[in-house]
Amino acid sequence: MKKLLCIALSILMIIGMLSACAPGIDKSQASYALVTKSAGNPYNEKEAEGFEKVMKAMGVPAGNYIIKHPEAATVDAQINVINSLISQGVSCIAIAANDANALSSVLKEAKAAGIKIVTLDSDVAVEDRLTFCNQAGVTQVAQALVDAVYDIAGGEGEYAILSATSQATNQNAWIDAMKAITASDSKYSKLTLVEVAYGDDENQKSTDQTQALLAKYPNLKVICAPTTVGIAAAAKVLQDKGSSVKLTGLGLPSEMAEFIGDDAAHSCPYMFLWNPIDLGSLAAYASIALAEGKITGKVGDTFTCDMENSPYTLTAVEGTTASEIILGAPFRFDSSNIAEWAKVY
Repeated sequence: MKKLLCIALSILMIIGMLSACAPGIDKSQASYALVTKSAGNPYNEKEAEGFEKVMKAMGVPAGNYIIKHPEAATVDAQINVINSLISQGVSCIAIAANDANALSSVLKEAKAAGIKIVTLDSDVAVEDRLTFCNQAGVTQVAQALVDAVYDIAGGEGEYAILSATSQATNQNAWIDAMKAITASDSKYSKLTLVEVAYGDDENQKSTDQTQALLAKYPNLKVICAPTTVGIAAAAKVLQDKGSSVKLTGLGLPSEMAEFIGDDAAHSCPYMFLWNPIDLGSLAAYASIALAEGKITGKVGDTFTCDMENSPYTLTAVEGTTASEIILGAPFRFDSSNIAEWAKVY
């Protein structure tokens, strides 16, 4: 009897040790949420598509993942969604932030409740999340946009930037890097940035801002719009007006196909983007890896997944010890490939 009791105790001890060493949460118990910037934004919908695709492929039960599109592209709308997710006790929240700092308080509440925070597309303060799924390196994006402006403008002249909201961390980082690149290299000395305008990722406001730029700057050569909503709105204005001002930036192929072309009839010679479906997928894989304890969010962590650039390594955000996961380099869309990609997204 003593022998059997000892064996039973030993088994219980082993089970306890294994449980203590098991990383993260059991897959069937973990729950995940994706919070996009706003409803009605095709880019956000593609991110959600990629997120959901991975959740299904990884066997996460349908009731264990939530996709939330806030009513407006505001921080208040996102705070309302996050508070609801805290109440529901989700394991991990992936969020594309509308404001880098204003979400800090509610994200700290989520962390205090044991929720793991991942950002994608647009980051928050590094202390408020574990890692950031970055669509491309900041300098990579900025360099591509600066060189496009330089090329399309013929190396000189006035250009303007039509951004999203004034608080959008990703756009602001790209714009700051663009300014740094042009200031540090004499190659760009004949380019003049006349204004950074904000369309708040709303079609009508982006349309109005484009029209205002044309009215204010008669010598304007190029508008650079590092936002999918802004570039689509600006492209239509320029093309409808038959304007000589040209456009580049970051856009969805399906929305921009009719505007892409290297001739007078088209407003946008070429543009860039990444695949937002892939970005949503990367955020889903990172969320699962964090919840299951396969990564912790520290620089140097590595995880594998069913994506082209796998395995992914968490690298340091420049100037910090915080981590990010870079999806890949921005991809150029022009008249040679836009029709093909417009069928994809």
